[in-house]
Amino acid sequence: MGIYDFSVKARDGSEVPLSDYKGKVLLIVNTATGCGFTPQYEDLQKIYDEFRDRGLEILDFPCNQFKEQAPGSDEEIHQFCKGRFGITFPQFSKIDVLGENASPLFRYLSENTEFEGFSGTKALLLGPIVKSMDKDYKNNGNVKWNFTKFLIGRGGEIIGRFEPTADMKKVRAAVEKAL
Repeated sequence: MGIYDFSVKARDGSEVPLSDYKGKVLLIVNTATGCGFTPQYEDLQKIYDEFRDRGLEILDFPCNQFKEQAPGSDEEIHQFCKGRFGITFPQFSKIDVLGENASPLFRYLSENTEFEGFSGTKALLLGPIVKSMDKDYKNNGNVKWNFTKFLIGRGGEIIGRFEPTADMKKVRAAVEKAL
């Protein structure tokens, strides 16, 4: 099973096969509108603007599993992101990334990557919160929080994972290298 074997649900409820993105570099992100990392939408849009013409697609999946930081309907979330950050990359229907109802795509991404560790000052705050939810969080690939990013190469292979605390300059550099 590979990345192109999955389909995801668009905001309008239609199914979108990821095979539609064959040959593109993908940055797949679980997001939230009320999170301390929500300003990363601005950085993501800048990366998209810079590299879209070279074959980058950013796939945005809102998720309300982490302290209910993505309330609202798919359309309300989209309007917020479009109005506040001017996002133009594809935004899909809200999903779960953990547990029994986890999206098969995110289950696959989690099972095929390792937790990279938190960095920077926000690591001091985020670590204890995540540990309260998953005592063994350092030893599994589960998504830990909003704005975890998975970089997919043009052939559909997972080539990188970035935790929410990763420097966005590092994400940008990895995207550019993948292109």
